[in-house]
Amino acid sequence: MALPQENTYTIEDIYSLPEGTRAELIDGQIYYMAPPNRIHQEIVHFLDRTIGNYIVQKEGSCKIYPAPFAVLLNKDDRNYVEPDLSVICDLSKLNDKGCQGAPDWIIEIVSPGNPEHDYITKLEKYKTAGVREYWIVDPKAKSVTVYFFEGDIWAKSYTFSNTVPVNIYDDLTIDFTQLKL
Repeated sequence: MALPQENTYTIEDIYSLPEGTRAELIDGQIYYMAPPNRIHQEIVHFLDRTIGNYIVQKEGSCKIYPAPFAVLLNKDDRNYVEPDLSVICDLSKLNDKGCQGAPDWIIEIVSPGNPEHDYITKLEKYKTAGVREYWIVDPKAKSVTVYFFEGDIWAKSYTFSNTVPVNIYDDLTIDFTQLKL
């Protein structure tokens, strides 16, 4: 007896969703996203401002984009994500639709309803797609898990009472004690 086939979706299915519906597509499967809460938005704003100010101050060529911002990870029609923050240094990856390929650095703020999505599904997808650095910020645990995928792959955990070094930059650290929730 044949096993039932799962539906496989494409980016066209994402674009066909009703206006205002937030969803991501990973390996042809749709994952619907709940609207972010206030704490989530406070963290996104803090990180966007801190990283954006650093890039401007250093006259850097990288760009930072908060969600909703389309990232087509594998340049295929089966993977479409909207990371909470995406830092792209290869500007040739940018077009009017978003980023074609892996950003250099992705930050996700853990959603209370589905933490496995950030810690397992996206971790593996980002690692294999070529993201250089991936941060998971967990407001409930008040923690930051940093994955650096260049060279020896490693993970390091921090708390909101730490200053966290950014691996793709030599001189950027983010002081989470400045995050006022």
